[in-house]
Amino acid sequence: MKLNVKDTFNKELPADPVQENERRQVHNACFSYVTPKKTATPKLIHVSPEMLDHIGLTMEDSSSNDFLQLVTGNTVLPDTKPYAMCYGGHQFGHWAGQLGDGRAINLFEVNHKHQQWALQLKGSGETPYSRSADGLAVLRSSVREYLCSEAMHHLGVPTTRALSLAETGDQVLRDMMYDGNAKYEKGAVVCRVSPSFIRFGNFEILAARKDHVALKQLADYTIKHFFSNLGAPSKAVYVAFFREIARRSIEMVVHWQRVGFVHGVMNTDNMSILGLTIDYGPYGWLEDYDKGWTPNTTDRQHKRYRFGAQPDVVLWNLYQLANALYPLINEAEGLEEVLQKFRADYDQAYLEMMRSKLGLDLKCDEDEQLIQQLDQNLELTETDMTLFFRNLSGFTSETVAEGLVLVEDAFYNINEVSDKIRQQWNRWFESYAHRLKKEIQTLEERQEQMNKVNPKYVLRNYMAQLAIDAANDGNYELIDELFTLLKKPYDEQPQYQKWFAKRPDWAKDKVGCSMLSCSS
Repeated sequence: MKLNVKDTFNKELPADPVQENERRQVHNACFSYVTPKKTATPKLIHVSPEMLDHIGLTMEDSSSNDFLQLVTGNTVLPDTKPYAMCYGGHQFGHWAGQLGDGRAINLFEVNHKHQQWALQLKGSGETPYSRSADGLAVLRSSVREYLCSEAMHHLGVPTTRALSLAETGDQVLRDMMYDGNAKYEKGAVVCRVSPSFIRFGNFEILAARKDHVALKQLADYTIKHFFSNLGAPSKAVYVAFFREIARRSIEMVVHWQRVGFVHGVMNTDNMSILGLTIDYGPYGWLEDYDKGWTPNTTDRQHKRYRFGAQPDVVLWNLYQLANALYPLINEAEGLEEVLQKFRADYDQAYLEMMRSKLGLDLKCDEDEQLIQQLDQNLELTETDMTLFFRNLSGFTSETVAEGLVLVEDAFYNINEVSDKIRQQWNRWFESYAHRLKKEIQTLEERQEQMNKVNPKYVLRNYMAQLAIDAANDGNYELIDELFTLLKKPYDEQPQYQKWFAKRPDWAKDKVGCSMLSCSS
């Protein structure tokens, strides 16, 4: 097993001079050196062939003991120095101060085929940023992260990736619902992979502490390695840097809205500087089209991170990043311009996305009203988002009267579709049929286009929970089945037709299926 290790973050940025791995406030540094905790009896559950190839390894490499020991924290490669990042963040709208990698340890960076990848273990033990936690992770959260990060990539959503999933052989004490009922669960480690794990919070903590020297070092490093097209650092380039982050963040959240993904914990420390979906905690897939839904039990009361608010939260988080970058520029005008344009840029991107979901190539003035009315109709009764849009591709302007029949499988309770609601839907289908007559593509072309943006399969929470339950019993076949299924979410895959279905009744209120906590 040979990797082309080429570290940059821990060689070009200031390190914590304190070597002891004890919980503390870390100043004047971007990271702390730390060694992963050795695991008892590690066992590899699954590995991503695609990610193996991306970092220059083979399936044969992954079957070796060396690989197992590396991705479970038992071995550190020679001439590498694992570390945990220092960052802060706003959690649920409030400044939380120093946070950092409390249960994640960065192993090293690999350069392969001119692409740089950082490898990070989640659940590999304590760091100076663990606060009151143990730095470990359990199997249920690890299965969810492993499956979802790869599933999101194949959906076309910008995301961090996952290389491997392994059990540690250790027992980890967790109070899953924070209700005083702690119990031991199987420990696990996910090896996460990304060009970088830098977050908004990495900049925020340095700005909050007025460590402008390290702040500039971090900004210059990030531009050099990930935004080099912007040129050498300067005030104008810092503004351009922020503009590009905003653009990528808009692209990311529009994709979330397209596929019905709800992140659940959009704190600033969970926002990637590269515009990637990062930190798969209590996420969820929108089954019932409810813009007020959040999967996070911690957010149940205020619903700050609900589906419909995700674009607004991205903007709020960008305001915090702008404040953090301001000391490098000392001029607000450029940053404010980016923030002021956000809503218009998002609205335009959202409109284009929704046109694609409806198979509309041409741009017509009536499109916004058509989309707005559809949005309202979808919330009239409990309606499955994924099934609705996938089945909608079969609609034609000649079958207006059959429109509701075409999508009725998406309704959780057809008896709730009253005569009044039927009338509203029929009016919408008439408007949609009228709009489609202005298009020039054939029905087949439109269906093909719609089926490329409306997935047939997504990782519904109940699916992940079934895989978790089986894995806890030592059966990993369902993990492999879902991993394979979700590599081609837009394909028909008739052998997996059973997964193209609404959430079953038993899962509506089941823990792990309806609501999840931040416990992992």
